[in-house]
Amino acid sequence: MKVLLVGSGAREHALADALRSSPSVTELFAAPGNAGIAECADIVPISAASVVELADFAERVDAGLTVVGPELPLSLGIVDEFQKRGLRIFGPTRRAAEIEASKAFSKELCRKRGIPTAEARVCSSRAEAERAVKEIGFPAVVKADGLAAGKGVMVVSDRKEAARTLDLFFEEKVFGTAGDRVLIEEFLTGQEASFLALCDGRFAFPLPTAKDYKKVFDGDRGPNTGGMGAHSPSGVLDASTAAQVLRDIIHPVVEELAEAGREFRGVLYAGLMVTDDGPRVLEFNARFGDPETEAILPRLSSDLLPALVGCADGNLARCELTWKNEACAAVVLSSAGYPGPYRTGFPISGLEEAGRIEGVRVYHAATAIRDGVLVTSGGRVLVVTGRGPNLSEAISRAYAAADRISFEGKALRHDIGKHVVSVDSTRNIKFRLPTSSEPR
Repeated sequence: MKVLLVGSGAREHALADALRSSPSVTELFAAPGNAGIAECADIVPISAASVVELADFAERVDAGLTVVGPELPLSLGIVDEFQKRGLRIFGPTRRAAEIEASKAFSKELCRKRGIPTAEARVCSSRAEAERAVKEIGFPAVVKADGLAAGKGVMVVSDRKEAARTLDLFFEEKVFGTAGDRVLIEEFLTGQEASFLALCDGRFAFPLPTAKDYKKVFDGDRGPNTGGMGAHSPSGVLDASTAAQVLRDIIHPVVEELAEAGREFRGVLYAGLMVTDDGPRVLEFNARFGDPETEAILPRLSSDLLPALVGCADGNLARCELTWKNEACAAVVLSSAGYPGPYRTGFPISGLEEAGRIEGVRVYHAATAIRDGVLVTSGGRVLVVTGRGPNLSEAISRAYAAADRISFEGKALRHDIGKHVVSVDSTRNIKFRLPTSSEPR
């Protein structure tokens, strides 16, 4: 079949790689794609936010499946538009995607179903937020209710930090309408992990776990970003805890959304804090994580396409995915200054040398071709991944490859996975997926 992939980042590049390798894919289109995706797909100059235009194109080329990468088109109702026209698409409807588009909605769902999560207050004004901070106490977490590209979360440790942060949300409007409402949430301690599951509205199939690194600087310092690196497996969730997440978090969410007329088909992503009392939900996403996808998909040894079609058709139970008994680490190379102001347009070199290292694959996040030269075009530029028989070797390969790539202002974290490896270099490498089953 012909497949249309919506998006332009490294997550979409990893998806494009996996889809291109499917024997069933005759043509692969990417809208709008990037310079790396252009190597394995036909680029279509349509914005991911142009829902109607994308549907028109899918009709015109007779796409058998459209795969949505980023959250914005989901929140704009791209799935609703495609379904209205009888076009097959992978992803949740606008109402189902509200589990990501509104943190207040997802928090209420957790409360209703008894899903373990942090205590929180939803605030529509600065005065409400100030009162909520006093009630929650310090440290506290301030979150934008809406979509903020992974950057709308800040931890405040005292009154001065709280006042400055609330200025950013309510006076300076740095997160736009996404910050019109905020959540003031208790600060949880533990180890973060990402749990992704394919869903067809009633059936959940877990993917290998991953761990994402949000802070821009080593040691988890600095502001939040869209993600500076990841690895799979997480090294945090063992098989029994992963099974607990599937049973106590993923299944109740799928059930609740179905009962509310918001049937979820696509990828349900639970961002977790693994505390001494067990896993707690930090957030839900309604799509493949980034950069977790870049660390998970290189481990895939079977065809991804049938599972995505199964989700779209509500028939995932017949599908099966198999995985390499390997680990994979992903290191993000960003522009200097990211997630704040940064410059672009700098030539990139060293990709061929990096690609010669065993187990290495480089995904393009924000690149472009200008006058025949590959240049930087955004904040997160490349995601360098390395596979290996264990997490330590995967990390070493990823960093060895990252060292061979150059562009002006190249920035990266140097400690992706180091803490997990130092605790136990083999922990969770032979991760056994919990048995997938229909929600209770």
